[in-house]
This record gives sequence, C-alpha cells and structure tokens, in this order.
Amino acid sequence: MGRRQAREAALQALFQVDVGGADPEKALADTAEMTGIAPDDIAFMRELVLGSLSHLRDIDRIISSLSRDWNIDRLARVDHNIMRLAAFEILYRDDIPFGATVNEAVELAKTYGGDDSGRFVNGILAQVGKKAAELKVPGAGEEKGRPD
Repeated sequence: MGRRQAREAALQALFQVDVGGADPEKALADTAEMTGIAPDDIAFMRELVLGSLSHLRDIDRIISSLSRDWNIDRLARVDHNIMRLAAFEILYRDDIPFGATVNEAVELAKTYGGDDSGRFVNGILAQVGKKAAELKVPGAGEEKGRPD
C-alpha cells in the first residue's frame, strides 16, 4: 500500500489543518496514529503535508488561475486539498511520475469527493502539468511523463 496510504493520510492531515485550523504537527501525529500508517511512509506523508503548506500561496494561485469558472473559495474543501497535495508533487517533486500523481489524486477524489470530483481534479491537474514547464520551481520542465 505504501505511498497510496501515505497520500490518503496526508489528505486527512491537510484537511484538519485547512478546515479545522489544527496545528500541522499535531494533525500529522494524530493522523499517523489513527491510520496506523507504516513508519516508513510517515516521512512521505509529512513531506506532502508540510511541503504543500510551505508552498500554499503559490499552489492556490495556480489552482485558482486554472479553475476558470470556480472561485477557489467555493471549491469543495476535499477537492481543493487533493489538488494542493498533487500540485505540490507535480511542481516540487522530481522523483514522482506525473501520471502516478494524477492517478492517485483522482482515486482520492473518487473516494472522498463528490460525483464529479474525479473528472474535475483530473482536468485541473492536467493543466498544472502543462503549466509546470512555465513555472520557475524545482522540477518544473523535467521530463517525468508530464503532458506537453
């Protein structure tokens, strides 16, 4: 299960921070304990949450610019946090293939979001992948299976 479980736990922790105002470290610790995530996967979960939070302003700006007909404040919180985590992976992690990130995000959206969440998340993340080469962030423009 590994990274899939870590992504799911990261979503739960990020959601606690975003919606509940939880302290990130407490949310990470509580989620790790609650989910029983393997110790080896805690580091990945932690990197996703803290990385997403440290780049939150830029990530939200990008998501907002790509979700044309939706005000970012009106996005479903679950969908928004899934996209934050995935955008962090796409833009700041060179070691994770684009397709793997998008597939995992879509699966999370189908599990935790609404009826159209999977399609919506997929559409926004496809655009993030295309735009990544234009952005001046580590990993942008690397050939990791991102769409041209």
